[in-house]
Amino acid sequence: MGNVVILGAGVMGSAMAVPLADNGHDVRLVGTHLDREIVDAIRSTGIHPGLGRELPSRIRAHQLEEVEAAFAQAEIVVSGVNSVGVEWAAERLAELLRPGQLVLAVTKGVRAEENGDLRILPDVLAEPVPADLREQVGWAAIIGPAIAGEVAARRETCVVFCGRDESVVDRLADAFRTDWYHVWTSTDFVGGEICAATKNCYALGVGLAEGELERCGADSADRAHNYEAALFAQSAVEIRRWASLVGGDPETALWLPGVGDLYVTSTGGRNVRVGRLLGSGLRFADAAGRLGNPTLEGAAAIEVFGDALGRLTERGVAGQDEFPLMRHLHEVIALEHPVNIPWSRFFGGAPARAA
Repeated sequence: MGNVVILGAGVMGSAMAVPLADNGHDVRLVGTHLDREIVDAIRSTGIHPGLGRELPSRIRAHQLEEVEAAFAQAEIVVSGVNSVGVEWAAERLAELLRPGQLVLAVTKGVRAEENGDLRILPDVLAEPVPADLREQVGWAAIIGPAIAGEVAARRETCVVFCGRDESVVDRLADAFRTDWYHVWTSTDFVGGEICAATKNCYALGVGLAEGELERCGADSADRAHNYEAALFAQSAVEIRRWASLVGGDPETALWLPGVGDLYVTSTGGRNVRVGRLLGSGLRFADAAGRLGNPTLEGAAAIEVFGDALGRLTERGVAGQDEFPLMRHLHEVIALEHPVNIPWSRFFGGAPARAA
């Protein structure tokens, strides 16, 4: 049994502490400057306010000022901040990491270079760490379908730990794996992370279907399963192509990291809610405002992927006819265009007509 520190006391970082605690690890949950009320609540009641559940006694909550003590003698470090805070977390890790520690990233997303090349967030997380130390630390990430509330409730969950070093992901998987938290491993680090980042974009796209029903004045009991299924299928096609484009294994998109995670993300959450509002006819700024302007990781990722796609197309890396759904989502999010699904460009081109 070992010591684990989790940076970020949000719902997902905190939920990840549950299988660790079940395996007998001592977990130090360190809140960011945005998590003070969460940490106070856990300390006073034992209950995480976002999860609505009591955390196991092996999990100790710490305020950010206690971060150095929390990191002392930790064998595993989990970065549980959201995508907006990755650069902040990276600067903290550069000051706190020690040789031999294993870092596991929870956050999903990408950053784009000026020429459109994409960088996975674990690489962004590692960048400020001094080069000699960076080589002495193991880096990995969690991908696959895992809703925080279900993990905290110990419901059957299947995920993938991915990284470039097989021995690192195997050690991390052993630390987390329980009889209900099932962990597979993969060395397709880039492909897996790209799947995880794009599924947030495409889940927002799937959410357009329900809004389309509202726009048409359909009965509230009606569903648009046909519409959703077509969007889901095109999303799967594009996720597979994204994995290949960045040098990953396209087959990674066909199991838990891709379609598995896309399915669970498409069933609800803020990405789907904003998609529904867009489908109903609202422009993006109005839809985000209707939700209270929360952090919308899917929308933020669409802007990054869409901007990068334009540059990659100019360079001939991506074809003009590729990624029609992502291109349209970028038009809707970044350019405030109305929804007008390019059906005839899906699945490689216009459907054949019967003779």
